[in-house]
Amino acid sequence: MFNSQLMLDSLPLLAQASTVTIKLTVFAGILSVVLGTLSAMAQLSGQAPLKWLSRAYVSLMRGTPLFVQLLVVFLTLPMIKIDNAAFEAAVIAIGLNSGAYVTEIVRGAIMAVPRGHVEAADAVGLSKFTISRKIVLPQALKTCLPALTAEMTIVLKSTPLASVISVTELTYTGVLIQSRAFTAIEIFLPIAMGYILIAQILLRLSRYFEARLSLRS
Repeated sequence: MFNSQLMLDSLPLLAQASTVTIKLTVFAGILSVVLGTLSAMAQLSGQAPLKWLSRAYVSLMRGTPLFVQLLVVFLTLPMIKIDNAAFEAAVIAIGLNSGAYVTEIVRGAIMAVPRGHVEAADAVGLSKFTISRKIVLPQALKTCLPALTAEMTIVLKSTPLASVISVTELTYTGVLIQSRAFTAIEIFLPIAMGYILIAQILLRLSRYFEARLSLRS
C-alpha cells in the first residue's frame, strides 16, 4: 500500500539533497561550458599543438565512462594533497566529461557563423579578440543554446553517479531512506518529480536567454 506519510516525512531530506544536486549541476555545467568553449577555440585556432591537445581531450573524455573518470579524479585529488573533496571531484569529473561534448557543440556553432561577418569586421580594423568577443561568440551562443541546454540536462542526469564517491545528492539520499524504510515508490516518485522540476527550470532559463539574444540581434 502506498505510504503517503512516509513520502511527506521524506520531503525535507530530499529537498535538502536537491540543493546538492543543483549545485553539482550548476558548477559542473559552468566548468563544462568554459572548458568546451576553450577547447573549441583551440581546435579552430590553427595552432597544431592546441588543436592536438583539444582533440586528445575530447577523445579521452568521450572514450571512457564517466564512472571511471569520477573514480580517477576522486583518487587523484588526495595525491595532490586535496583531501575530503568528494563534491569537488564530482564537479571536476562531470565538468570534464561534459566539456568534451560542449567542445563539439560550440565548434559547430562557431563554424556556422557566416564568414562574411568575420571578414567585414576584419575589414574595419577590429582585432581578432574583438571579433571573437563581439561577432563570433554571440552568434555562436545563439545557435548552440538549445544544444547546450540539452547537454546541461544530461549533466543533471549524470549527478547521481556522484554517489559512488559518497556525495549525498538527491538519488543517493533516496537510496539511504529506502534502505531504512524498505519501500521505494514513496521515495523515488518525488525524486523523479524533483529532476523534472530542475530540468524545467533549465529549459525556462534557456528560453529566456534565447529571447534576450534574439532581441539583441
